[in-house]
Amino acid sequence: MTDASWWRGAVIYQIYPRSFLDTNGDGVGDLPGIIQRLDYVASLGVDAIWIAPFFRSPMADFGYDIADYRDVDPLFGTLEDFDRLLAKAHGLGLKVMIDQVLSHTSDQHAWFKESRENNGNGKADWYVWADAKPDGSPPNNWLSIFGGSAWQWEPRRGQYYLHNFLASQPDLNFHHPEVRAAVLDNVRFWLDKGVDGLRLDAINFCFHDKQLRDNPPKPKEKRVGRGFSPDNPYAFQYHLYNNTQPENLDFLRDLRHLLDRYPNAVTLGEISSEDSLATMAEYTRGHRLHMGYSFELLSSDYSAAYIHQTVAQLEAQVSEGWPCWAISNHDVERVLTRWGNGNASPRLANLLTAMLCSLRGSVCVYQGEELGLTEAEVPFESLRDPYGITFWPNFKGRDGCRTPMPWNEGPFAGFSSVAPWLPIDEAHNTLAVSHQEADPDSVLHGFRRFMRWRAAQPALRRGDIRFLDVPEPVLAFLRSDGSEQVLAVFNLGKQSQTVRLQGYDGVTPLEGHGLPQGVLRNGQLELPGHGVLFARIA
Repeated sequence: MTDASWWRGAVIYQIYPRSFLDTNGDGVGDLPGIIQRLDYVASLGVDAIWIAPFFRSPMADFGYDIADYRDVDPLFGTLEDFDRLLAKAHGLGLKVMIDQVLSHTSDQHAWFKESRENNGNGKADWYVWADAKPDGSPPNNWLSIFGGSAWQWEPRRGQYYLHNFLASQPDLNFHHPEVRAAVLDNVRFWLDKGVDGLRLDAINFCFHDKQLRDNPPKPKEKRVGRGFSPDNPYAFQYHLYNNTQPENLDFLRDLRHLLDRYPNAVTLGEISSEDSLATMAEYTRGHRLHMGYSFELLSSDYSAAYIHQTVAQLEAQVSEGWPCWAISNHDVERVLTRWGNGNASPRLANLLTAMLCSLRGSVCVYQGEELGLTEAEVPFESLRDPYGITFWPNFKGRDGCRTPMPWNEGPFAGFSSVAPWLPIDEAHNTLAVSHQEADPDSVLHGFRRFMRWRAAQPALRRGDIRFLDVPEPVLAFLRSDGSEQVLAVFNLGKQSQTVRLQGYDGVTPLEGHGLPQGVLRNGQLELPGHGVLFARIA
């Protein structure tokens, strides 16, 4: 691959800086902590890192509420620390992607402080303001993801402002050309610093319906929004007007034209819409985003049929676009708990990594997946996530997947010298990096073995994909890159399976990936529990 196409088939390691490594003894991870552990990250065999927000912020949503897009929050370090991080990562051959939260700011941002004062100042129209209805109620029925109305009353202006997330995260008015220009200028700041990519948070939320039309109600049987609490009213609507507006397509083209001036830099858009797969396809065609990812594989549905259907549905729509897949991140329950059904075994952890990294597209791996971490138990009194606090106990929020990385079995798991911002689950101590480094059969070593092996398989990194019809719980597909074809079969169940695969007896099994390998003879494939077959087709 040329350097400009490094992202195709890349494995991107997501770092949540608050929980990676604390070097100054305040209980919160920081940029120097990332620098200190970059050699470890490079040893995993990944291609890039994605760092969650580290910008100046009051931390109401832990950095996704930005008060200054061009500075590092003192909690995490300095701009000089970021420059050192960038230089060391590049020296290790790692690309660096950073979060950009474009659709909204913090209410502590200078733009909003000016905008809220009155309706005649220079920033008056930089946010989404609207008058109350005659009875004083909000302008329409739009809801916040974090619960309740998406409108907050501002007495200084005598108007409501829109917030799709927390009330302290007011939405920018992307219909205003000066807003779009200012946002792109902030992006340019980091591109000039040399970052290799941008992960674009909630990128389909930039524009709203100018007419402020009500969202239509959703029937009860369809209220299955991924990542929502069962009692979150957000799932009660079709969100047709508060996000994913057609004007966003022109903005994405403008963003791409900016990226074109930095030929090795890429965009990865987070997309959550009424039909996220269709939006992914739309947003990655026509010179818009380089890659898109959605929440489809971050769901609780774990079956071969669901994975097959999801990926195949996107492939049927995506044309020239390029997907990115993830099964864990900082917003959802860890995959071994979500999909493990009480069986969070090392073999399942390695199988899920292999399956994910064999799909067509790029891959985001969340810190701790390489250790086989499960969801941490965080008691209510220790919760920090406003989402979880609001919806407790039906929904415990996102803190359980955000607890600190366990580096060793010492005090506070080697993450900090003091009690960390979130408690460390005792179950994670035996999964610490130091413990797994000493065990050649650990999940960590299995992760490294597979990444080394995958790097030498062009068909798995860049090839096309075609699914085979096999019974549950087996997932099977072909990856093709020119004349090279690789057959990939995964037993997602813990019991052994026998699958009929006629026409593939002449394949050559591929070794070196480190997973339990099935045996194919006379058209019958015997797969051990959580086993695989990788084979080259002549």
